Amino acid sequence: MLRHDPIYDCYCAILRSELQMATGCTEPIALAYCAAKARAELHAMPERVLVRVSGNIIKNVKSVTVPNTGGLKGIKAAVAAGIVAGNENGALQVLACVSGAQYAGIKRFMENTPIQVESMEDGDLLDMEVTVYAQSHRAAVHICKSHTHIQEILFDGNSRFCDNLTLPRQESQTDYNQLDIRLICEFAECLDIADLDGVIERQIDCNTAIANEGLRAGWGADIGGALLEAYGHDVRIRARALAAAGSDARMSGCEMPVVINSGSGNQGLTVSLPVIEYAREYGKSDDELCRALVVANLCAIHQKAAIGKLSAFCGAVTAGSAAGAGIAYLLTKDYSVVEHTIVNSLAIVSGMICDGAKPSCAAKIASAIDAAILGFEMYQRGHEFYGGDGILSKGIENTISNVGKLGREGMKETDRKILEIMTSNQ
Repeated sequence: MLRHDPIYDCYCAILRSELQMATGCTEPIALAYCAAKARAELHAMPERVLVRVSGNIIKNVKSVTVPNTGGLKGIKAAVAAGIVAGNENGALQVLACVSGAQYAGIKRFMENTPIQVESMEDGDLLDMEVTVYAQSHRAAVHICKSHTHIQEILFDGNSRFCDNLTLPRQESQTDYNQLDIRLICEFAECLDIADLDGVIERQIDCNTAIANEGLRAGWGADIGGALLEAYGHDVRIRARALAAAGSDARMSGCEMPVVINSGSGNQGLTVSLPVIEYAREYGKSDDELCRALVVANLCAIHQKAAIGKLSAFCGAVTAGSAAGAGIAYLLTKDYSVVEHTIVNSLAIVSGMICDGAKPSCAAKIASAIDAAILGFEMYQRGHEFYGGDGILSKGIENTISNVGKLGREGMKETDRKILEIMTSNQ
């Protein structure tokens, strides 16, 4: 692959678009962003609020702590935080600069202002609309398809902005159909890291910092600490523990940012921290680490693009297999090892469901990374799973397509049943 040919530029654009910073779980943060935008359009503090959200937003906001709120959870907390203290221009950093003095105001607004929540019966899997009312005026902001894609802004029923594109502007300038595991490895080999404007280095810094904080303070269920205490400090355990610790911290409201992948902070942690830890263990250079992370990130994005940003298929599965791909590239530079690591990993854990963002995500991440490392170690020892075994097909791209169909189409009813169970467990 030549530098700056169309595929090279496409892959660079995808990485710059996807590897964004986010403070907090991306679904409640997207809701806070939507609410902050609506409040700014209203030019007044709302007297009441109507929130309409898709089932997958309900699923992923219900049990997670919203950062910089003093420990509040759920849809109403995210909306209140965005209205009272959110930076309407902050996107997924909307709550990054909230002061402790504002916590009481967020809680007071949540308790004293009517916030009505309704489930959308149709629309996108990632869909939300916040309407705010004050005196005789109302403003509404509609976000869908991705966490920061504003579809429409209304004031008193009149459209102030409407985006008729079917994809976010930045994503529409790229072609995710160009992603291919062999080409991803070729791209990583010829890449000038400077062409990514520091996004990989930022991922290393941010995600390592929150993982270390998770281990230091024992956030959430402290899965990382439990792994290290129970199984020791071998690199295979550290790789799992660090990713789990980062997830535990952000699920429990840690205010430190992460660099996301495919719209998810947990997937961003899963795909990066094992590769970073393996690079440290084997004394790899910064350049080698960055190239391996490029492989890991693009392999994750490729798989998730086939499924969709939200699904009943746990995103840790694809991110974990991609972390395995990054480790395989880091240690071997061999495309064959990369592809077989992904296939082996997917054969092991493709049945894992997503039942929302919550502390147990950290344990699922640890399991997915364990499967990826096993998949890599298997192939290094001459063992593999083959096309025709379950959902695997001959050829890595065919297997990725199968997993996409499973997550996007096959698990629709599973998704509905998960939401039914979750909303009955109040």
